[in-house]
Amino acid sequence: DVGWHFRLPFFTRLEKEVPLMNQTLFLGGTPAPKKIISKENVALWTSAMMTFKIKDLHVWGIENLSPETLLQGDFDGIAKDTLQAQEVNKLISAREKIKEDIYQALKDRPINKDGPTIENKYGIEVVSFVLNETRFGDKLVEATEEKKRRQLIAEAENYAAEQEADRVKKLYKA
Repeated sequence: DVGWHFRLPFFTRLEKEVPLMNQTLFLGGTPAPKKIISKENVALWTSAMMTFKIKDLHVWGIENLSPETLLQGDFDGIAKDTLQAQEVNKLISAREKIKEDIYQALKDRPINKDGPTIENKYGIEVVSFVLNETRFGDKLVEATEEKKRRQLIAEAENYAAEQEADRVKKLYKA
């Protein structure tokens, strides 16, 4: 057994199963709403979903070690940056415009300055973005309701005081 010996490798190629159908990613990795802070430091709960399709298997499976995890982080970063830069009243009233802004940011915005977009980095096509829910936190809702209740009580007390003042004026005139 002296000399050169050759062995055939057990593995002749590497394979990874990759579905080519549309796939989804949820904000924060779960469909449950996530807490975000608006531009005015108001806490809101929001849930969102991005749908994407793998276009370049080489970029997706070979150039990225764990593309699902990396894509989740980049998706969360871009979506949260865009959401948190908004004023709280726009997050509630202008959801359609914000949804379109996030969709365009996911398609066109570089992940880092002068870096690749999500589509180029992962070899995907962003198909859609849906902003499922945007609502105030429970404590803010309770505080708003309490403020309204106090305003109503104050208005009722002012009305009662005006009525009493009118009654007193009529008594002095008589």
